Amino acid sequence: MVTVGVPSKERAERAVLVHRSAEQLCSSRELDIIRTIRDPEKPNTLEELEVVTESCVEVHEIGEDEYLVIIRFTPTVPHCSLATLIGLCLRIKLQRCLPFRHKLEIYISEGTHSTEEDINKQINDKERVAAAMENPNLREIVEQCVTEPD
Repeated sequence: MVTVGVPSKERAERAVLVHRSAEQLCSSRELDIIRTIRDPEKPNTLEELEVVTESCVEVHEIGEDEYLVIIRFTPTVPHCSLATLIGLCLRIKLQRCLPFRHKLEIYISEGTHSTEEDINKQINDKERVAAAMENPNLREIVEQCVTEPD
C-alpha cells in the first residue's frame, strides 16, 4: 500500500508505529491470558503476587502471522520450590489460549532464582513438558492452577 503525497520516511515511521502497536496489543493479550493463573500454594493469582507483570511479556513477529512470545516470570523467593510448576502452568495456559501460530519461550527473570538455568531448560524442553503432563498428579495441579475462576 502506497500513500500518495506522504514522504517515504514518514510512511516507514508510520509502519514502525503500527508494528509496535500490534506487538503491544499482543503483549496485553498474553498478560490477560496468564494473569489469572493461580499460585500452586497460595490463594492468589500470579499477577497478585507479582510473579507476572506487564513488563514480563514480549511479543515479536517472526513470520507471516507467526509470533515469538517470551515470558520472564519472577518467583516470589529465590529458592521457590514451585518455580518449575509455575513455568509449566504458564506454558500450558498459553499453548491452549493463544489464537495465533507462535513459538513460546518461558524463562525465570535473570538473577531471581538459585537454579534458574536448570529450570529454564526444563520448562522449554518439549519432551520434559510432555512427560510432566502425563503424570496424573501433576496434571491435576496444573489444571487447578490454569482453570479460570467461576
